[in-house]
Amino acid sequence: MKTVLMVAEKPSLAQSIAKILSRGNMSSHKGLNGACSVHEYTGTFAGQPVRFKMTSVCGHVMTLDFLGKYNKWDKVDPAELFSQAPTEKKEANPKLNMVKFLQVEGRGCDYIVLWLDCDKEGENICFEVLDAVLPVMNKAHSNEKTVFRARFSSITDTDICNAMARLGEPDHNEALSVDARQELDLRIGCAFTRFQTKYFQGKYGDLDSSLISFGPCQTPTLGFCVERHDKIQSFKPETYWVLQAKVNTDKDKSLLLDWDRVRVFDREIAQMFLNMTKLEKEAQVETTSKKEKAKQRPLALNTVEMLRVASSALGMGPQHAMQTAERLYTQGYISYPRTETTHYPENFDLKGSLRQQANHPYWADTVKRLLSEGINRPRKGHDAGDHPPITPMRSATEAELGGDAWRLYEYITRHFIATVSHDCKYLQSTISFRIGPELFTCSGKTVISPGFTEIMPWQSVPLEESLPTCQRGDTFAVGEVKMLEKQTSPPDYLTEAELITLMEKHGIGTDASIPVHINNICQRNYVTVESGRRLKPTNLGIVLVHGYYKIAATGKPLSRCGKCHRFMKYIQAKPSRLHCSHCDETYTLPQNGTIKLYKELRCPLDDFELVLWSSGSRGKSYPLCPYCYNHPPFRDMKKGMGCNECTHPTCQHSLSMLGIGQCVECESGVLVLDPTSGPKWKVACNKCNVVAHCFENAHRVRVSSDTCNTCEAALLDVDFNKAKSPLPGDETQHTGCVFCDPIFQELVELKHAASCHPMHRGGPGRRQGRGRGRGRRPPGKPNPKRPKDKMSALAAYFV
Repeated sequence: MKTVLMVAEKPSLAQSIAKILSRGNMSSHKGLNGACSVHEYTGTFAGQPVRFKMTSVCGHVMTLDFLGKYNKWDKVDPAELFSQAPTEKKEANPKLNMVKFLQVEGRGCDYIVLWLDCDKEGENICFEVLDAVLPVMNKAHSNEKTVFRARFSSITDTDICNAMARLGEPDHNEALSVDARQELDLRIGCAFTRFQTKYFQGKYGDLDSSLISFGPCQTPTLGFCVERHDKIQSFKPETYWVLQAKVNTDKDKSLLLDWDRVRVFDREIAQMFLNMTKLEKEAQVETTSKKEKAKQRPLALNTVEMLRVASSALGMGPQHAMQTAERLYTQGYISYPRTETTHYPENFDLKGSLRQQANHPYWADTVKRLLSEGINRPRKGHDAGDHPPITPMRSATEAELGGDAWRLYEYITRHFIATVSHDCKYLQSTISFRIGPELFTCSGKTVISPGFTEIMPWQSVPLEESLPTCQRGDTFAVGEVKMLEKQTSPPDYLTEAELITLMEKHGIGTDASIPVHINNICQRNYVTVESGRRLKPTNLGIVLVHGYYKIAATGKPLSRCGKCHRFMKYIQAKPSRLHCSHCDETYTLPQNGTIKLYKELRCPLDDFELVLWSSGSRGKSYPLCPYCYNHPPFRDMKKGMGCNECTHPTCQHSLSMLGIGQCVECESGVLVLDPTSGPKWKVACNKCNVVAHCFENAHRVRVSSDTCNTCEAALLDVDFNKAKSPLPGDETQHTGCVFCDPIFQELVELKHAASCHPMHRGGPGRRQGRGRGRGRRPPGKPNPKRPKDKMSALAAYFV
């Protein structure tokens, strides 16, 4: 009788699989290493009677290490580890004698079936097992296949039996990718770790570490934590003011209203608005609305989302959560917990999985109702092609699991039930009030159908105060209007859940290794876990990351800092940025383009030298102030805006001076003259990718202070080359509107987007207002020119 050796990744997994395949009719004994058991039974394989031997390894059999002297820190320069140092495979845990154990059990076997975890690491372990076992197995006859790979996602009778019936082959390419990653991690990690540790030893007595480690994933993970710490330390609170109004609806009831302007950063402005509203006795209803809205049921659960919730809601660290999930998996309670997929396969038995929970004491009523009324089709998620989403495989109680295992199982089960439940539907009511010239709003929500929030109550729509029934024109007595002074607050330290999100977004680690990297920076005293599972960097972690920043702070001098007037260095490596070593300040820049100095011109607000960003000769370009780009100077500006969006009223580079009119494509942006583009002049939208090429060979193009009588866009003064002037009658100068002037219309060519301006379509739409700077203005609102003083500017802006 031939023998089939079957190998799983963990002893508990081997026992569970053997019980299913043998239907409990098996004998077991400990192997020679004392850690792994061997389960034997008889059956059929490839149409013939065989003896099965099911055993396991304990994770990786082998590990990668350097040879001989290269493991001695004092004998080798760390730089040699990158290329000259040879490597070899060694047993991962010599005390287990895993290679000898596998050879003893594999000797004389005819076939091998690999039941390792179905991910890249599992694929790599497959070949570690084969390297140990194949030399001692019986030789195959002719081309007989002897090596098989079982692929499965849960420890259920159905999944295990299906895997046994559809055996495949191990994937050598995936195994090699793990080998490559292991070698990179070894060379980079050891070289930097040795260099750092030797460099710092004896120099700093308060770093609290004898080993200062480095890892390609560990270090950027720490970097996110230190980056947040730096933002907290550099934060400067800013005072702002809000108006708060209260209206009386009944004798004993009142509504608290939110100011539509939200907040202002100038006390004089806030006081002005308060003076305009506090004397009013009545609030008039401007608009009322009722709209049915839905809160979507969750996507199917993957590893990253499970870890996020475990940390933020269950208070379980990622490493502990992953270990708990793996135990639940090997015991058959949940499916494989390492997956990037959030979409159920088409053949997934949703009703079957749901029926298993029909008698559970906590959610039986919800499940039975879903089964009788019909489950909802799950949302379409992402199919990563690895494993199905994490789902419960059988019902379990708190008494059965206990502690953290139960809490995690409960969440996984509730999440699964929620994915096949209906969306939560609610009615949102909004009332807008006018008190004097100012608008205030209040809103309320009423649940129509709880949907999935019945099984996930923490996701339910919060109950809000019911609103009175009213209509436009109704009035209510004003209880009070007051001004509140508040301050902006700094961000808090990163939570584990936020860190996991950042790691996933930037591709740091995998669903399986993310918990390991977070655990490493905690264990190595780079961060501490504070209340709320927030990660606070230690002095060691901060010094280390700041050191990396300084190593990266290379580059060429480009523009002068407005604070110290020294040259800042332009660092081209993404993300490109400017760094002032004297002030220790870094300024982000627009990406995916070129940066150069802009004529040594300076910003009138902060004295920083301007730089010019360009996406290429056929694309857009605009100047920007490095400081204003990172610290918006006006309240209507956001971070990341260049001079082409700056609302400075007099600066020659600003939108106020170079803006022409509303964009012909997106209608939210403004077309702005590019003053650097001559003699092939360009006008580009400051929001979208519309670029208009115009007035080629003109000597000079200038935005006039006058506007078009038809569309209110700014006029352009153009001075053409006499020899190449397109103007009639040998004229060289012309002033007109690029939208309405028939001479200019022939000299403007749009790129990158379809033309949709009324001038290209004809018809009465040409007379719509398209003034510069703020796009279309409300009817009757004056075009704000350069203000004479602060209060007149406020009146023009806010009225």
